Amino acid sequence: MGIGCWAIGGPTVGEDGRNIGWGQVDDDESVRGIRRAYDLGIRFFDTADVYGAGHSERVVARALEGHLEDVVIATKFGNTFDDDGSRRGHATDVSPAYIRRACEGSLRRLQRDDIDLYQCHVGSLTDAQSDAVVETLESLQSDGLIREFGWSCDVAEQAARWAVRGTCSALQFICNVLQETPGMIELCEERRMTAVIRSPLASGFLSGKYGRDSRLPRDDWRAQALELGWGDIFNADGSANPAWLAKLDSLREVLTDGGRTLVQGALGWLWARSPATVPIPGFKTVAQVEENAGAMRFGPLSAPQMSRIDSILSR
Repeated sequence: MGIGCWAIGGPTVGEDGRNIGWGQVDDDESVRGIRRAYDLGIRFFDTADVYGAGHSERVVARALEGHLEDVVIATKFGNTFDDDGSRRGHATDVSPAYIRRACEGSLRRLQRDDIDLYQCHVGSLTDAQSDAVVETLESLQSDGLIREFGWSCDVAEQAARWAVRGTCSALQFICNVLQETPGMIELCEERRMTAVIRSPLASGFLSGKYGRDSRLPRDDWRAQALELGWGDIFNADGSANPAWLAKLDSLREVLTDGGRTLVQGALGWLWARSPATVPIPGFKTVAQVEENAGAMRFGPLSAPQMSRIDSILSR
């Protein structure tokens, strides 16, 4: 498993004024969390240049100082932002010239000579854009600036355009026990690519800490997910969707079977779903990192547990 580093970017505001970050964070706690993950055997850290408008990448570099050669750092490009401390994001740009500038910026913030896994962060591209982006990434690879590349994309038909070239190493997409992106795991298995699992805990919902009376702060993007068109797990007032809560309650017993927490059961479901999956749960605290990493002690759910889940969810 890996660790997702979106939340530790802190507050970020889009050009329309809406929040696209996870609210306030403690950078020292973020550093401690990453170092604790490393101590617990995690070597894969996923970030993006737009997370905190460059801030997450800097925190990752600070936390992993002295270990940058024995970890795999993934970052992303395609969302423009002001790298001046204002924490403001803008639009998208996947032109070849911008991709090269973005790569240079990430290398500088990460304090690396090359990027282990460089991922397109724009989830939908025209065929012409798609071809131009992958050709640019192949060029960056030839130049030694990136080692591998991938696409954060939730449409299997689009992702297949890269997969058939044989040069794309990973696809990142949403998948968890309650949400699955059709065709993506199968595409990764068929083409022997890594399935980097975004939102393995359904944006924290599968932790079980959100109930009918919970309210997310307005500087947390999840409180605006409906407005942004990013899903309906949370309502417009920051509360959890009752329909989702009912689904989680129905799964609670099987996911926590054998001493797992809900988080650890949800991560175990992903490993049982496919050996190609590498979940990247996010964190804000050391305790969350420790709970996430604890899933590795249990491993994948069993076949009977997976069957029970399918039966409960009628699929």
